[in-house]
Amino acid sequence: MKLKPGMIVPCLWFNGEAEAAAKYYTGIFPNSTIIDVSYYSEEGQEYHGRQAGSVMMVVFDLDGQRFTALNGGPAYQINEAVSFQVPCETQQEIDYYWARLSEGGDEDAQQCGWLKDKFGVTWQIFPAALVEMMTDPDSEKTKRVMKAMGPMKKLDLAELNRACAGE
Repeated sequence: MKLKPGMIVPCLWFNGEAEAAAKYYTGIFPNSTIIDVSYYSEEGQEYHGRQAGSVMMVVFDLDGQRFTALNGGPAYQINEAVSFQVPCETQQEIDYYWARLSEGGDEDAQQCGWLKDKFGVTWQIFPAALVEMMTDPDSEKTKRVMKAMGPMKKLDLAELNRACAGE
């Protein structure tokens, strides 16, 4: 897929882990691939300070969404202010993405379907049906769903469905 004007491509800033992160993510999501890897040269070393021949940028695709991973150095850190949502149809999908993305991550950062992976990137792993549950015009349903979801780390679709139904 060629970049087109107006296309939005998230760029993730790393301090040397760009290629490892891209390989990790493309190994988790279906229909994903690393598209291109570029390397630092001696040119501009006074600005970038990176070793010539080291990975500068990795362009990759996660199931149709283009990303760039940049080894930009220690100046900036990834944080929870930006997260990536992964809507799932089944509990099996929730379990799969939760297990794969939380492996080696920050267990203290897990709450209500949110997790932080081993690279510090925050993900929201949730049932796609949760959007309908949370926007239902019946405020009692949304209250029950919120109450059920509150203590959860990994979301339990069956439990959320029961709460929504008032069971």
